[in-house]
Amino acid sequence: MEPKRTYYYSDELNDDFAGTKICTRKIGSGFTYAHTSVLWRVCSSVLYYGIVLPLVVLINRTLFGFRIKGKKNLKKIDGGFFMYGNHTRAFTDATGPAMIAFRRKAYVIAGPDAVSIKGIAWLVQMLGGLILPNELSGGKKFAEAVELRSRKSAVMIYPEAHLWPFYTGIRPFTSASFKYPVKQCRPAVAVVTTYRRRRLGFLPPAVTVTISEPFYPDMSLSPKQSRELLRNQVYDFMCSQTYKNEVEYFRYIKKDS
Repeated sequence: MEPKRTYYYSDELNDDFAGTKICTRKIGSGFTYAHTSVLWRVCSSVLYYGIVLPLVVLINRTLFGFRIKGKKNLKKIDGGFFMYGNHTRAFTDATGPAMIAFRRKAYVIAGPDAVSIKGIAWLVQMLGGLILPNELSGGKKFAEAVELRSRKSAVMIYPEAHLWPFYTGIRPFTSASFKYPVKQCRPAVAVVTTYRRRRLGFLPPAVTVTISEPFYPDMSLSPKQSRELLRNQVYDFMCSQTYKNEVEYFRYIKKDS
């Protein structure tokens, strides 16, 4: 099968192929990163579990052929945890964590673009959006929100940061986002998306998500060393799963090659 599209990139860490053209709002100290009122929590739970989650399961399974492997590994975890995944499809990356965590609410760390369309910020946050600040003043409150949400829930992080649709490799990423499980002494799991060939060849490939065993921070190391170790464990597992890709729907070629 020939790729449907070819992308040319120069920087694996910073190039983005999401294709969105949104006027990004400023997210700083004045933004509410975690709503904690009783009314908000009740409305959020009704919307998340009663309306959206059933729709997400239906859409992902029927339209995208969404399958999860290794979910039993999450039963070994008590309390909250962090998930790290490759960022290759907008809709399933946003909604898949809810299916993976299922009994625990999933929060997804997202950029300011997610709440930059007027009138939808409340909805994004009710459905689990944890919004990254783009101003230094918001750093402390964001970190507090991540700590709060990870106590009992799953927090999804895409360390590659930028969306590369249907990419079948694993891009390099830093250990920066692994400071959260180290600081909070919570486990991290790798969540790897790969693509299956469809029987109906005109359809985009189906999605398989594979979950690793939990990786725990080594508290005998320095915080920096522990972050690096966690990063390497997650990255190595992710790379070990790429053989499951059955089809290259989009092709990515480095410009200088």
